[in-house]
Amino acid sequence: MSRDSGRQADTVSRRKYLLTSAAVGAAGLAGCSGDSGNNSGGDGGDGSAGSAGSAGSDGSDAEGESEEADSTESESVSTATVTAEGSSTVYPISNKGSSYWNSNSPASDGEYWGANDESSVAGWDQIETDMNIADYFASLYGFEASGERSNPPFATRVALSHSGTGCEAVRDGLVDIGNSSGPITAELDISEEERDENYVDHVVGRDGQPVFVSQAIYDAGVEQLTGEQIRGIYQGDITNWSEVGGPDSEIFVVGRAEGSGTDTSFRLNMLGDADAPMDVDSRFGQNQQVQQVLQDNDNAIGYMALAFSGSGIQAIGIEFEGTLFEPDADAENTIFDSEYPLNRDLHMYTRINDETPDGTDMREAAFLNMFLTEFGQQTFVEDVNYITLPTSDIEAEREKLPDQA
Repeated sequence: MSRDSGRQADTVSRRKYLLTSAAVGAAGLAGCSGDSGNNSGGDGGDGSAGSAGSAGSDGSDAEGESEEADSTESESVSTATVTAEGSSTVYPISNKGSSYWNSNSPASDGEYWGANDESSVAGWDQIETDMNIADYFASLYGFEASGERSNPPFATRVALSHSGTGCEAVRDGLVDIGNSSGPITAELDISEEERDENYVDHVVGRDGQPVFVSQAIYDAGVEQLTGEQIRGIYQGDITNWSEVGGPDSEIFVVGRAEGSGTDTSFRLNMLGDADAPMDVDSRFGQNQQVQQVLQDNDNAIGYMALAFSGSGIQAIGIEFEGTLFEPDADAENTIFDSEYPLNRDLHMYTRINDETPDGTDMREAAFLNMFLTEFGQQTFVEDVNYITLPTSDIEAEREKLPDQA
């Protein structure tokens, strides 16, 4: 069975798999980031292209500048907006992080950052600072703190599209960070060698990608399927629920759009090839759309990210080679385990180029580092119903970042 990437031996953290968690995922989607629209991050709407290739510039390369001014600029740290685009699966993590960053909440705010007499924030005890949130993480990479709420040292902006378009956008220098729930090798059809020469893969969390059925199908007895049965459904060999112990009704097979990281990962991990043919009745570009179709249809099956579970649909157990993986975190084997075959990494890719030979500039590093802390894993990964990274993986991801100031 193909896997998204090599797994560490550590056991990932588990959470109760609650159907009511849809509200958490929706909150991530509704977060007030620097750009809540669906525009590409490279539109320059805030006066900065924010591409990885422009990491050393703030747009002040006007003709006629003095040699001294050019020298000063080259030595300064760019404060251009960090832009990201891509996967709807990674979006709840990235967008919530962007919202917190742009708020630059003070340390006295016990709801979003820091601690006060009434409340405390998970992971805060690992951070010793009285600085505002973006001020703190930016200062680790040499940026000057503003000390003002809603005025971070530089802004961040996250746009929603697909994994494939996010990978293309970072490849083409349209955004700093390409969000993807599938490996960039599959999304751009490149080799691992080309990936390593041109990109840095920052893994910020994991998704125990579940398979869902409509509530009516679950209530009729389809609480689990084998991997072979799911492959049969998605390859057109099984077309009626009665063939797998359900009611006598045709199966409405829902897939994600081609170019979606969720679709790429599903094909890789379930069908064995990112280009494996599938026989589906309908495809949708975003997790939310799949969620809605399964809620509105009485005989559907679909796959999407953990963050988009909700009422009216049910995640089912899947048996692979004699092992049943269940959506209950208290089960012996669960979809939260790293051994679950559909478990996948969630990526934020940056670009290696002449201006950023290490692949990640100081702005990108400051933003990405926020996710690679106990605070970040709790707030931006676990709280939107994804799987946090084990400590050894967090340390390995931090090593991909440039040295702190």
